[in-house]
Amino acid sequence: MFSNAIRLFVLDGFEIKLDPSWFFIAGLITWTLSSQYFPTTLPGETGPTYLVLAIIATLGLFGSLLLHELAHSVVARRFGVRIKAITLFLFGGMAELENEPPSAMSEVWIAAAGPALSIVLGLAFLVLSGISQAIGIPEPLTMVLAYLATINLILAIFNMVPAFPMDGGRILRAYLWHRNGDVLKATKTASQSGVFFGYVLMALGVLAMLQGGIGSGFWYVLIGLFVLGAAKSAYQNQLMQSTFAGKPVSAVMIRNPVVVSPELTLSEFVNQVMLKHRISFAPVVADGVLIGQIDKDVLAVIDRDNWTNTRVGDVFAGLDVAATIPPDMPVDALMTQIAQTGARKFLVVEDHRLLGVVTLTNLIGHLHATDKTTARVW
Repeated sequence: MFSNAIRLFVLDGFEIKLDPSWFFIAGLITWTLSSQYFPTTLPGETGPTYLVLAIIATLGLFGSLLLHELAHSVVARRFGVRIKAITLFLFGGMAELENEPPSAMSEVWIAAAGPALSIVLGLAFLVLSGISQAIGIPEPLTMVLAYLATINLILAIFNMVPAFPMDGGRILRAYLWHRNGDVLKATKTASQSGVFFGYVLMALGVLAMLQGGIGSGFWYVLIGLFVLGAAKSAYQNQLMQSTFAGKPVSAVMIRNPVVVSPELTLSEFVNQVMLKHRISFAPVVADGVLIGQIDKDVLAVIDRDNWTNTRVGDVFAGLDVAATIPPDMPVDALMTQIAQTGARKFLVVEDHRLLGVVTLTNLIGHLHATDKTTARVW
């Protein structure tokens, strides 16, 4: 997800990364705190003082976000959930889970760990600010502690909104999952709450901009778009896991696909195969042996006037190892291969025999079929 993230260090076995977008938000927060927040709450100080306080507060904020995500990660690891990395980015921090929680109860514990730690941090900073004020520590540092106390409590409250994939939305999903026993249906409903919350945030942002709050309104809209996209993406990921989990390629491939002989002319291939069967490619088979494939990209480089006297056998593409897969290959492994290579069609082969074909289109068709079934029974 964060392909350009910078690796900072490893903490307790977790890789900590920094996405380039972090520099933008860190700079914006520092500027806002130094030019608006601290001059308002602590008048009479110099510009450099406000800047130093803003830098300390910004680092404290992102340190708190990192601890929030670490809390999720430590608890997730206890339940056997692997964590790819913890990344700080434009919208805060994110622990990238490699697999979903094994049960509804584990989901609750993992989701609640972050807000719980944020509440603890908020109360700790609140106590420290009170103590520092009582013992006469300079007021600027007391104000930084008070800011961190407030921001951590706000972070905890915001994350507990029941909008998936936020922490509160994950707890909502866990409840629905426990009640009905179907994680996909629970994810669908919880993600719909995330979509709704995303639209609400965007509407509030537009309203704020219409009333003159351009900056705050813009951020509401931006955060709303992020929540909206994350909610939809989370459901799609769960849909793929539920649809393809434990299934081999042979369970989803198109059996008995249309094949062509190398003796066929390109004109015959287009009229009798592509147009008739509405397909964009076909395996090439000679005497029962798969020898390659031909698709519209091959046709595109050959002048149409030569189609009638050019045979498929003259121009077909030979077998590409990357495009041939075994029937027992897990579908989720194939999805990973598609994401990494961008390939959209594969030949399912065993002992040089063509068993079927798999295309991105027919995989999406399986997802849509599962999604419709979920919608009918939910």
